[in-house]
Amino acid sequence: MATILDGKALAERIKEELKDEVAVLKERVGRSPTLAVVLIGEDPASQIYVRNKEKTCEEVGITSIGIKKPASILQKELEDIIIALNDQEDIDGILVQLPLPEHLDSQRIINLIDPVKDVDGFHPVNMGKVVLGLFDEGLMPCTPYGVMKIFEAYSIELQGKNAVMVGHSNIVGKPLANMMINKNATVSVCHVYTEDLKSYTLKADILCVATGVPHLIKADMVKDGAVVIDIGISRVNGKIVGDVDFENVKKKVSAITPVPGGVGPMTIAMLMYNTVKAFKLREGI
Repeated sequence: MATILDGKALAERIKEELKDEVAVLKERVGRSPTLAVVLIGEDPASQIYVRNKEKTCEEVGITSIGIKKPASILQKELEDIIIALNDQEDIDGILVQLPLPEHLDSQRIINLIDPVKDVDGFHPVNMGKVVLGLFDEGLMPCTPYGVMKIFEAYSIELQGKNAVMVGHSNIVGKPLANMMINKNATVSVCHVYTEDLKSYTLKADILCVATGVPHLIKADMVKDGAVVIDIGISRVNGKIVGDVDFENVKKKVSAITPVPGGVGPMTIAMLMYNTVKAFKLREGI
């Protein structure tokens, strides 16, 4: 039977450790780490994500400040908000909930965030540190960093393994591929233009999938004994599913993440981790 990689349980453990650390830091510095969350518009999914982040901040002891603006906000107005948050000494982390309305330039907004406050890890400076393997110096993108923590917690060795990353987004695929390279895996990156995807996935010792295509990966596309990390999440007929046909694939593999309860909870846990790390970097701790 495959080992079920329980991201939910691991995330709870990380949050408990952070809660203890935050209590010590508050005593030492005189204030808690503080996260500013910027939400533009009324997108229901974004509102749910933001509420979950605020709730988790409260659990860990992080101060959360919500900044909510209408979808009609102008680019210059949003840029002014980011600049003001950069200058605010008691703000340690800045998170702009994506996606933004289409008339706004998301990358320009991300580029404006002070890299040491960029708790999403999307600023080019932090992305560059991902490529260079400078994990201690920068803030890593939360979802791929969460996957790396799963590998670590379950003693899944990457060195010398064939790893396949399906999906090449800036948020997940590209940074995770680089993180695995930095652990000496041999990494192939596949995407929507890849011909004969199955020929790649069948060779994977470690298969990571982040496409948002429900049940893209079938059992006949996976090698016996592989480790499968399902990062996708979709709603099909009212049910939350991943990019992997979990019920059939789990019969063939050595370890697999469920959806929900796998990578998802780790993303928010690593956001909390990054907020505490940003606080320590700014306070010189």
